[in-house]
Amino acid sequence: MSTVTFPGLGLTLHLNRVAFSIGTFHVYWYGIIIALGFFFGVAFCCTQAKKFGIKPDDILDMIIFAAPGGIIGARLYYIFFNPDLYRNPDGSWSLEACLSTRNGGLAIYGGIIAGVFIAWLVARYKKIPFPALADVCAFGLLIGQIAGRWGNFMNVEAYGGPTDLPWRMGIEVGGEYMEVHPTFLYESLWNLVGFCLLVWLLRKGIRTFDGMYFLLYVAWYGLGRGWIEGLRTDSLYFFSTGIRTSQMVALLSCVVAVVLLLCKMRTHPSPEALYVNRKKRMEHTGEEN
Repeated sequence: MSTVTFPGLGLTLHLNRVAFSIGTFHVYWYGIIIALGFFFGVAFCCTQAKKFGIKPDDILDMIIFAAPGGIIGARLYYIFFNPDLYRNPDGSWSLEACLSTRNGGLAIYGGIIAGVFIAWLVARYKKIPFPALADVCAFGLLIGQIAGRWGNFMNVEAYGGPTDLPWRMGIEVGGEYMEVHPTFLYESLWNLVGFCLLVWLLRKGIRTFDGMYFLLYVAWYGLGRGWIEGLRTDSLYFFSTGIRTSQMVALLSCVVAVVLLLCKMRTHPSPEALYVNRKKRMEHTGEEN
Protein backbone atom coordinates (compact mmCIF):
# COMPACT_ATOMS: atom_id res chain seq x y z
CA MET A 1 0.00 0.00 0.00
CA SER A 2 1.35 3.43 -0.99
CA THR A 3 0.12 6.83 0.11
CA VAL A 4 0.09 9.55 -2.53
CA THR A 5 -0.92 13.11 -1.74
CA PHE A 6 -1.65 16.23 -3.74
CA PRO A 7 -1.10 18.85 -1.02
CA GLY A 8 -2.06 21.80 -3.18
CA LEU A 9 -5.37 20.15 -4.02
CA GLY A 10 -6.07 18.71 -0.57
CA LEU A 11 -6.10 15.10 -1.80
CA THR A 12 -4.75 12.00 -0.07
CA LEU A 13 -4.93 8.63 -1.83
CA HIS A 14 -3.99 5.17 -0.57
CA LEU A 15 -2.96 3.03 -3.53
CA ASN A 16 -2.58 -0.73 -3.66
CA ARG A 17 -0.79 -2.09 -6.73
CA VAL A 18 -2.69 -5.36 -6.39
CA ALA A 19 -6.27 -5.30 -7.69
CA PHE A 20 -7.06 -8.83 -6.48
CA SER A 21 -5.38 -12.15 -5.84
CA ILE A 22 -6.13 -15.71 -6.82
CA GLY A 23 -4.28 -17.78 -4.27
CA THR A 24 -0.68 -16.59 -4.46
CA PHE A 25 -1.14 -15.08 -7.93
CA HIS A 26 -1.59 -11.31 -7.87
CA VAL A 27 -3.38 -9.32 -10.56
CA TYR A 28 -2.07 -5.76 -10.67
CA TRP A 29 -3.95 -2.58 -11.51
CA TYR A 30 -1.19 -1.75 -13.99
CA GLY A 31 -2.07 -4.76 -16.13
CA ILE A 32 -5.81 -4.12 -15.87
CA ILE A 33 -5.44 -0.48 -16.92
CA ILE A 34 -3.13 -1.39 -19.81
CA ALA A 35 -5.64 -4.03 -20.95
CA LEU A 36 -8.51 -1.53 -20.81
CA GLY A 37 -6.51 1.02 -22.79
CA PHE A 38 -5.70 -1.66 -25.34
CA PHE A 39 -9.36 -2.72 -25.62
CA PHE A 40 -10.73 0.79 -26.05
CA GLY A 41 -7.95 1.71 -28.48
CA VAL A 42 -8.69 -1.29 -30.71
CA ALA A 43 -12.45 -0.71 -30.45
CA PHE A 44 -12.11 2.93 -31.50
CA CYS A 45 -9.86 2.02 -34.44
CA CYS A 46 -12.35 -0.60 -35.62
CA THR A 47 -15.24 1.89 -35.53
CA GLN A 48 -13.26 4.45 -37.55
CA ALA A 49 -11.44 2.11 -39.94
CA LYS A 50 -13.86 2.50 -42.87
CA LYS A 51 -13.23 6.23 -42.97
CA PHE A 52 -9.69 5.37 -44.04
CA GLY A 53 -10.61 2.61 -46.46
CA ILE A 54 -9.54 -0.04 -43.96
CA LYS A 55 -11.68 -3.01 -42.89
CA PRO A 56 -12.18 -3.62 -39.15
CA ASP A 57 -11.00 -7.20 -39.76
CA ASP A 58 -7.70 -5.78 -41.04
CA ILE A 59 -7.27 -3.95 -37.73
CA LEU A 60 -7.94 -7.14 -35.77
CA ASP A 61 -5.58 -9.18 -37.96
CA MET A 62 -2.85 -6.60 -37.41
CA ILE A 63 -3.44 -6.54 -33.64
CA ILE A 64 -2.99 -10.32 -33.37
CA PHE A 65 0.66 -9.84 -34.34
CA ALA A 66 1.35 -6.25 -33.24
CA ALA A 67 0.19 -6.69 -29.63
CA PRO A 68 2.63 -9.45 -28.61
CA GLY A 69 5.29 -7.95 -30.87
CA GLY A 70 4.88 -4.59 -29.16
CA ILE A 71 5.32 -6.14 -25.70
CA ILE A 72 8.46 -7.94 -26.84
CA GLY A 73 9.78 -4.74 -28.41
CA ALA A 74 9.06 -2.73 -25.26
CA ARG A 75 10.93 -5.30 -23.16
CA LEU A 76 13.93 -5.57 -25.50
CA TYR A 77 14.23 -1.78 -25.70
CA TYR A 78 14.28 -1.51 -21.90
CA ILE A 79 16.80 -4.32 -21.49
CA PHE A 80 19.04 -2.92 -24.25
CA PHE A 81 19.40 0.45 -22.53
CA ASN A 82 19.45 -0.94 -18.97
CA PRO A 83 21.43 -4.20 -19.29
CA ASP A 84 22.98 -4.29 -15.81
CA LEU A 85 19.61 -5.14 -14.26
CA TYR A 86 19.45 -8.37 -16.22
CA ARG A 87 22.85 -9.89 -15.63
CA ASN A 88 23.97 -12.52 -13.17
CA PRO A 89 26.79 -11.71 -10.70
CA ASP A 90 29.27 -13.32 -13.11
CA GLY A 91 28.21 -10.94 -15.91
CA SER A 92 26.18 -13.47 -17.91
CA TRP A 93 22.60 -12.75 -18.95
CA SER A 94 19.81 -13.89 -16.62
CA LEU A 95 17.07 -15.34 -18.81
CA GLU A 96 14.71 -15.43 -15.85
CA ALA A 97 15.18 -11.71 -15.16
CA CYS A 98 14.78 -10.84 -18.85
CA LEU A 99 11.50 -12.73 -19.09
CA SER A 100 9.99 -11.47 -15.81
CA THR A 101 7.99 -8.27 -16.34
CA ARG A 102 5.95 -8.36 -13.13
CA ASN A 103 8.15 -5.64 -11.63
CA GLY A 104 7.99 -3.41 -14.70
CA GLY A 105 10.65 -2.87 -17.31
CA LEU A 106 8.69 -1.99 -20.46
CA ALA A 107 9.56 1.05 -22.57
CA ILE A 108 6.81 2.69 -24.62
CA TYR A 109 9.07 3.63 -27.52
CA GLY A 110 10.25 0.06 -27.91
CA GLY A 111 6.63 -1.07 -28.14
CA ILE A 112 5.76 1.63 -30.67
CA ILE A 113 8.74 0.85 -32.90
CA ALA A 114 8.03 -2.90 -32.88
CA GLY A 115 4.28 -2.37 -33.34
CA VAL A 116 4.76 -0.03 -36.29
CA PHE A 117 7.17 -2.44 -37.97
CA ILE A 118 4.73 -5.33 -37.58
CA ALA A 119 1.85 -3.17 -38.85
CA TRP A 120 3.97 -2.39 -41.92
CA LEU A 121 4.53 -6.10 -42.54
CA VAL A 122 0.81 -6.86 -42.17
CA ALA A 123 -0.09 -3.99 -44.50
CA ARG A 124 2.26 -5.35 -47.15
CA TYR A 125 0.85 -8.86 -46.78
CA LYS A 126 -2.75 -7.67 -47.04
CA LYS A 127 -1.87 -5.15 -49.80
CA ILE A 128 -3.10 -2.19 -47.78
CA PRO A 129 -1.25 1.16 -47.99
CA PHE A 130 0.67 1.35 -44.73
CA PRO A 131 0.19 5.15 -44.35
CA ALA A 132 -3.61 4.70 -44.38
CA LEU A 133 -3.41 1.92 -41.78
CA ALA A 134 -1.00 4.01 -39.70
CA ASP A 135 -3.48 6.91 -39.66
CA VAL A 136 -6.08 4.68 -38.01
CA CYS A 137 -3.57 3.24 -35.56
CA ALA A 138 -2.56 6.72 -34.38
CA PHE A 139 -5.85 6.99 -32.50
CA GLY A 140 -5.36 3.64 -30.81
CA LEU A 141 -1.80 4.48 -29.80
CA LEU A 142 -2.93 7.70 -28.14
CA ILE A 143 -5.77 5.97 -26.28
CA GLY A 144 -3.39 3.29 -25.03
CA GLN A 145 -0.88 5.88 -23.87
CA ILE A 146 -3.55 8.00 -22.17
CA ALA A 147 -4.62 4.99 -20.12
CA GLY A 148 -1.17 3.48 -19.66
CA ARG A 149 0.20 6.39 -17.65
CA TRP A 150 -2.50 5.80 -15.03
CA GLY A 151 -1.07 2.32 -14.65
CA ASN A 152 2.21 4.05 -13.80
CA PHE A 153 0.32 6.13 -11.24
CA MET A 154 -0.99 3.01 -9.50
CA ASN A 155 2.61 1.77 -9.31
CA VAL A 156 3.76 5.20 -8.07
CA GLU A 157 6.28 5.55 -10.89
CA ALA A 158 7.00 7.80 -13.87
CA TYR A 159 7.22 10.89 -11.67
CA GLY A 160 9.50 13.90 -11.96
CA GLY A 161 11.81 15.96 -9.80
CA PRO A 162 10.92 18.19 -6.84
CA THR A 163 8.47 21.05 -7.37
CA ASP A 164 6.26 23.41 -5.38
CA LEU A 165 3.59 23.81 -8.06
CA PRO A 166 -0.05 23.66 -6.85
CA TRP A 167 -0.60 20.27 -8.49
CA ARG A 168 2.56 18.70 -7.03
CA MET A 169 2.43 15.07 -5.93
CA GLY A 170 3.67 13.92 -2.54
CA ILE A 171 5.26 10.46 -2.39
CA GLU A 172 7.82 8.51 -0.36
CA VAL A 173 11.07 7.69 -2.15
CA GLY A 174 13.49 5.48 -0.23
CA GLY A 175 11.70 6.30 3.02
CA GLU A 176 11.94 10.05 2.39
CA TYR A 177 8.88 12.21 1.65
CA MET A 178 9.13 14.25 -1.55
CA GLU A 179 6.82 16.55 -3.51
CA VAL A 180 7.40 16.01 -7.21
CA HIS A 181 6.08 16.67 -10.71
CA PRO A 182 3.27 14.18 -11.56
CA THR A 183 4.77 13.57 -14.99
CA PHE A 184 2.51 10.55 -15.53
CA LEU A 185 -0.39 13.06 -15.48
CA TYR A 186 1.38 15.52 -17.78
CA GLU A 187 1.86 12.86 -20.44
CA SER A 188 -1.65 11.45 -20.10
CA LEU A 189 -3.19 14.91 -20.51
CA TRP A 190 -0.84 15.79 -23.38
CA ASN A 191 -1.93 12.64 -25.22
CA LEU A 192 -5.59 13.39 -24.46
CA VAL A 193 -5.25 16.80 -26.11
CA GLY A 194 -3.53 15.16 -29.10
CA PHE A 195 -6.31 12.61 -29.38
CA CYS A 196 -8.98 15.33 -29.28
CA LEU A 197 -7.14 17.27 -31.99
CA LEU A 198 -7.04 14.23 -34.28
CA VAL A 199 -10.73 13.50 -33.64
CA TRP A 200 -11.55 17.13 -34.48
CA LEU A 201 -9.57 16.93 -37.73
CA LEU A 202 -11.32 13.67 -38.62
CA ARG A 203 -14.79 15.08 -37.98
CA LYS A 204 -13.98 18.17 -40.01
CA GLY A 205 -12.68 15.99 -42.84
CA ILE A 206 -9.27 17.67 -42.72
CA ARG A 207 -6.95 15.06 -44.18
CA THR A 208 -5.10 15.60 -47.44
CA PHE A 209 -2.83 12.56 -47.68
CA ASP A 210 -2.44 9.09 -46.22
CA GLY A 211 -0.07 9.15 -43.28
CA MET A 212 -0.98 12.71 -42.26
CA TYR A 213 -2.54 11.73 -38.92
CA PHE A 214 0.27 9.34 -38.08
CA LEU A 215 2.90 12.01 -38.71
CA LEU A 216 0.90 14.47 -36.62
CA TYR A 217 0.78 11.87 -33.85
CA VAL A 218 4.54 11.29 -34.01
CA ALA A 219 5.22 15.04 -33.96
CA TRP A 220 2.76 15.74 -31.13
CA TYR A 221 3.80 12.83 -28.94
CA GLY A 222 7.50 13.44 -29.61
CA LEU A 223 7.23 17.12 -28.66
CA GLY A 224 5.38 16.37 -25.43
CA ARG A 225 7.50 13.38 -24.44
CA GLY A 226 10.63 15.41 -25.16
CA TRP A 227 9.94 18.06 -22.53
CA ILE A 228 8.18 15.76 -20.05
CA GLU A 229 11.05 13.25 -20.11
CA GLY A 230 13.38 16.07 -19.07
CA LEU A 231 11.44 16.37 -15.80
CA ARG A 232 11.57 12.68 -14.90
CA THR A 233 14.03 11.06 -12.50
CA ASP A 234 13.75 7.46 -13.74
CA SER A 235 14.80 7.90 -17.36
CA LEU A 236 16.75 5.35 -19.36
CA TYR A 237 20.06 6.82 -20.49
CA PHE A 238 21.88 6.27 -23.74
CA PHE A 239 24.43 3.79 -22.38
CA SER A 240 27.09 5.64 -20.33
CA THR A 241 26.22 9.11 -21.63
CA GLY A 242 24.08 11.66 -19.83
CA ILE A 243 21.60 11.66 -22.72
CA ARG A 244 18.09 10.47 -21.91
CA THR A 245 17.24 7.84 -24.51
CA SER A 246 13.51 8.49 -24.75
CA GLN A 247 14.03 12.25 -24.83
CA MET A 248 16.49 11.91 -27.68
CA VAL A 249 14.20 9.56 -29.62
CA ALA A 250 11.18 11.77 -28.94
CA LEU A 251 12.74 15.01 -30.16
CA LEU A 252 14.38 13.39 -33.19
CA SER A 253 11.12 11.71 -34.21
CA CYS A 254 9.27 15.01 -33.75
CA VAL A 255 11.71 16.84 -36.03
CA VAL A 256 11.56 14.11 -38.69
CA ALA A 257 7.75 14.04 -38.60
CA VAL A 258 7.50 17.84 -38.92
CA VAL A 259 9.95 17.85 -41.84
CA LEU A 260 7.99 15.09 -43.62
CA LEU A 261 4.71 16.93 -43.03
CA LEU A 262 6.09 20.18 -44.43
CA CYS A 263 7.63 18.44 -47.43
CA LYS A 264 4.37 16.67 -48.19
CA MET A 265 2.28 19.81 -47.79
CA ARG A 266 4.54 21.66 -50.23
CA THR A 267 3.41 19.25 -52.95
CA HIS A 268 -0.21 20.38 -52.37
CA PRO A 269 -1.64 16.86 -52.03
CA SER A 270 -5.23 16.31 -53.10
CA PRO A 271 -7.73 14.41 -50.92
CA GLU A 272 -8.72 12.59 -54.10
CA ALA A 273 -5.50 10.60 -53.79
CA LEU A 274 -6.47 9.25 -50.36
CA TYR A 275 -6.74 5.47 -50.30
CA VAL A 276 -10.33 5.60 -49.07
CA ASN A 277 -11.33 7.80 -52.02
CA ARG A 278 -9.42 5.72 -54.54
CA LYS A 279 -11.05 2.61 -53.13
CA LYS A 280 -14.51 4.13 -53.47
CA ARG A 281 -13.83 5.04 -57.10
CA MET A 282 -12.57 1.51 -57.83
CA GLU A 283 -15.63 -0.05 -56.19
CA HIS A 284 -17.90 2.30 -58.14
CA THR A 285 -16.28 1.43 -61.48
CA GLY A 286 -15.93 -2.26 -60.62
CA GLU A 287 -12.13 -2.21 -60.80
CA GLU A 288 -9.96 -4.55 -58.78
CA ASN A 289 -8.29 -3.14 -55.66
